[in-house]
Amino acid sequence: MKGIMIQGTASNVGKSLVVTAICRWLTNKGYCVAPFKSQNMSNNSYVTEFGTEIGRAQGVQAEACKTIAVPEMNPILLKPKNDQTSEVICLGKSIEAFSGSGYRTHFYETGKQAIAESLALLEKQFDFTIIEGAGSPVEVNLNDRELVNMAVADIADVPVLLVADIDRGGVFASIVGTLELLPDFHRKRVKGILINKFRGDPELFIDGVDWLEKYTGIPVLGVLPYTAHEIEAEDSLSIRADKVSSAANALDIAVVVFPYLSNFTDVDPFYQEEDVSIRYVYRKEELGAPDAVILPGTRSTIEDLEEIRNRGIEEKLLTYIRKGGTIAGVCGGYQVLTEQLIEGDKVISGMGIFPITTIFQKVKKTYRIKGVVHSKSGFPSSKVEGYEIHLGDMKRGKENLIPLFSLNNGEEGTVLDEGRIIGTHLHHVFHNEQFRTAWLNRLRVKKDIPIPTARLSKKDPYDQLAEMFESEVDTSALLNLIDDGVREE
Repeated sequence: MKGIMIQGTASNVGKSLVVTAICRWLTNKGYCVAPFKSQNMSNNSYVTEFGTEIGRAQGVQAEACKTIAVPEMNPILLKPKNDQTSEVICLGKSIEAFSGSGYRTHFYETGKQAIAESLALLEKQFDFTIIEGAGSPVEVNLNDRELVNMAVADIADVPVLLVADIDRGGVFASIVGTLELLPDFHRKRVKGILINKFRGDPELFIDGVDWLEKYTGIPVLGVLPYTAHEIEAEDSLSIRADKVSSAANALDIAVVVFPYLSNFTDVDPFYQEEDVSIRYVYRKEELGAPDAVILPGTRSTIEDLEEIRNRGIEEKLLTYIRKGGTIAGVCGGYQVLTEQLIEGDKVISGMGIFPITTIFQKVKKTYRIKGVVHSKSGFPSSKVEGYEIHLGDMKRGKENLIPLFSLNNGEEGTVLDEGRIIGTHLHHVFHNEQFRTAWLNRLRVKKDIPIPTARLSKKDPYDQLAEMFESEVDTSALLNLIDDGVREE
């Protein structure tokens, strides 16, 4: 097929971002492009328009391609349930949970077939397929049954671009070591090297580029600068750093980090707010007295509630709420605020803020959602959209609780104390600018700080990324690789 595979010297070197950049660059040139990643391991997932679930990164990359995301773009998604097992999503649907050894023994052939069929479908429908690898291609203890790197490059028969992160140090050793550990027939697939996350003057790295090209015999196609961006991250290795606002008397928003945190990109829009600081809370001592607390999603709601209870974080949160603190729970963060959680024969007490019982079902609900802010919520009327991924159903008590939203599948969410406490299953709730602004403005009024004037619309972040990529990379050579494929030397 026509395309290229982006592999990395390690995890978190920037493969997803590079694929996203290539996707938008080629799309802007008029090509019909598809992203692909054979197997993802992430609790940060994306619900397609068909109600199927794929890795968040491939959903984002499909947006960069200006195309509809389909499950064939990420045929296998592994969602860790704990340290030993992961739920397997195959072609968008949940199959079952496997241990690592069970997965390699019982699912390998099924997964390999799903990958081959997905690539064949994408080849028929798109000009180019831009494939993302996972981790490193030289995990020698796993390579006999791997489904993510060179095995996929072989199935697709595409060249490989190797990405290395210079910011973490040891870039020469990581590149040379990776190439040395590859067998000759796979090393021949590597047709280019890309240096990522460079800080400072790139002129200072010219000698480094020359050395790499002479030593490896492989061209360095570009040196990408360390770039602040608004493209969503994929996994917990990519949780963004705390953001400290330079604004006087800025809002302080604390985000509780559950051990099995999921869909953490729900808080990304707050990084665009100039008068908002974001910080992550791992220990009870870190909570302090923020202007608001966000409880995000979790892959294992009961286990994570028990963990924050054991750590003393729950007690701190309850004290904070009793003293008038503002809190927003999203999905699992909503569920922990309920009175009781029931999963099979297991029944535990929740934090008891909402008079609701959460009952976990066996079949997961996955929806793309549109609707409006509920007329009785106390928030201004506005449109909202997002997605739901959850097993928990809400059984409300006798109280006449106020919903947060009116959605296309019914009323959803809960509001207490005129919006001081809210809960919703709607992921991306804060990506809705009007609702986010209304929620923040309540905090601004409470803290007696100015409400910002309307911001000018920003340039499309995908276009910004593509422009940066095109300015720093030999895109003519890259396009030749993508169009020509692998040629025997």
